[in-house]
Amino acid sequence: MRTSAPLRRKLISVAAVSAALFTAATTTVAVAQEPAPQEAAVPAAQTEAAPGTPAERLIVGYKSGAAEAKSNKAAEADAAAKGKEAGEDLDFQRRLGSGAALVDLGEHVTKADVADVVAEYRADPQVAYVVPDRLNKPAATPNDTEYSKQWDLFETTAGMNVPGAWDVTTGTGVTVAVIDTGYVTHSDLGANIVAGYDFIGDTAVSNDGNGRDSNPADPGDWTTDGQCASDWTATTSSWHGTHVAGTIAAVTNNSKGVAGIAYGAKVSPLRVLGQCGGYDSDIIDAITWASGGTVSGVPANANVAKVINMSLGGGGACTAATQSAINAAVNRGTAVVVAAGNENDNAANYSPSSCNNVISVAALGRSGSKAYYSNFGSTVDIAAPGGETRTTTANGILSTLNSGAQGPSSETYKYYQGTSMAAPHIAGLVALMKSANSALTPAQIESALKTNARALPGTCSGGCGAGLADAAKTVQAVSGSSGGTDGSTGSTTFTSTSAASIPDNGSAIESPITVSGRSGNAPSALQVGVDITHTYRGDLVVDLVAPDGTTYRLKSSSSSDSADNVKTTYTVNASSEVANGTWKLRVQDVAAQDTGTLNSWKLTF
Repeated sequence: MRTSAPLRRKLISVAAVSAALFTAATTTVAVAQEPAPQEAAVPAAQTEAAPGTPAERLIVGYKSGAAEAKSNKAAEADAAAKGKEAGEDLDFQRRLGSGAALVDLGEHVTKADVADVVAEYRADPQVAYVVPDRLNKPAATPNDTEYSKQWDLFETTAGMNVPGAWDVTTGTGVTVAVIDTGYVTHSDLGANIVAGYDFIGDTAVSNDGNGRDSNPADPGDWTTDGQCASDWTATTSSWHGTHVAGTIAAVTNNSKGVAGIAYGAKVSPLRVLGQCGGYDSDIIDAITWASGGTVSGVPANANVAKVINMSLGGGGACTAATQSAINAAVNRGTAVVVAAGNENDNAANYSPSSCNNVISVAALGRSGSKAYYSNFGSTVDIAAPGGETRTTTANGILSTLNSGAQGPSSETYKYYQGTSMAAPHIAGLVALMKSANSALTPAQIESALKTNARALPGTCSGGCGAGLADAAKTVQAVSGSSGGTDGSTGSTTFTSTSAASIPDNGSAIESPITVSGRSGNAPSALQVGVDITHTYRGDLVVDLVAPDGTTYRLKSSSSSDSADNVKTTYTVNASSEVANGTWKLRVQDVAAQDTGTLNSWKLTF
């Protein structure tokens, strides 16, 4: 029969007192009874500075009437006395602003050593609390001053859930080639820019007075009335490539400006667009060179890209010439991300969005519906935030820019809208994926993006691909650390990172994961990874609930299992279940006095 939780707590308290009294006792009975109860009296979490790391310092709060609450000398003497009792060399460090004492345990203590010391303090009626001096890490939310305006990264409705991906990777080790208008100097981006190239050969387009060269600086793409067509109206410079590059890899956590999606990655700017646009021929050479191919008259690329972003397009289906360049780039291992186009038309009528072997991206507004301008159709693979500024400027995509109407002037930030803004969201995500798992092929990348997308929050008449890209879910799925997509097996992981409190001796909680993109039934060895923090795991009952409601028991309650936490992977024969659908993890605490949290769980097919 399971010992009731209240009784168990009472027994633990007595054990702690017995441990505290042991040093004054002389009987052999006390010696025999001491070790096990003391270890149980102090949960592991109260001995750690971080998960798995023993605390080297403790924060001790004394009750107001205790001498140690005000006297450093008394607190120092108390630390020495308790250290002697526990067999450790304790050192009072200083008084905190809260009045608590900071006590040092040394550098080579074990969890058991810390537990002994904590038990000594807890047994003292003059001690209000004793807790480990825990290590803290920077939170995922950046400190960039304009980050709060980047709804596209974090908002629940139509944001791309980017902060959750940063817990795994920031894109380190990956270069993204931005084939666009080039780059204009910006202090919130410059540290992540590596060498690129100017591929514009026609001086009538280049606007920089020369043809191809190694300088991809954007001189501005402003035009005059009638310059590009008889009915052409003059335009100011767009600084388009710089805006795109900022979305991908603006410097982050620098207390300035915006955050980049893959801010650990590098951007290689390749200039192909100038006044009135850019030619396929220049774009084809840029694709080839970016992916490590050879272009006559152009030096070898020292910054070969694993991701290409092309936020550009023109009328007409993909040509054989452009398709050939894309195929070669993909065969070299470079993923190619392109904008679907801004004509509110079928993307099949435009290039490169209609090309094969690309990841074609439609744009969503802040409500999660297709942006009014975005192209759509069967050639679109995925959707991402592109913004809509026609009603409210702040509903656009904020990124790095320049204030110059013609040539460069002062750096600034501005909201833009377009599939040109949606594509770099996906290019940045692909950089995160490649950083998390360098073995991913372009085909595996595209598959993982689609498999881990979530349903559109709004509508998209005509089709916006697999749905809204989910950065956190996708990166976790492909990450080697989470057992995601495997280059040899093709296994895919679906993950829920939404933490949920487990009521003490209460009703069950359920956490859903929606599986899509699978064919047939679930495997006979479905892997169910569970991460639960709990102070007495014997209280817990854990079930997997299939989409049809069938329940698979993963863990039963046990009065003898007094350890902390449930962090393990279960194997379930789910071969009779259809794979696609909403699976749930059901967790219930069936006894009183202990609490916990479901941190995350995952399914690996």
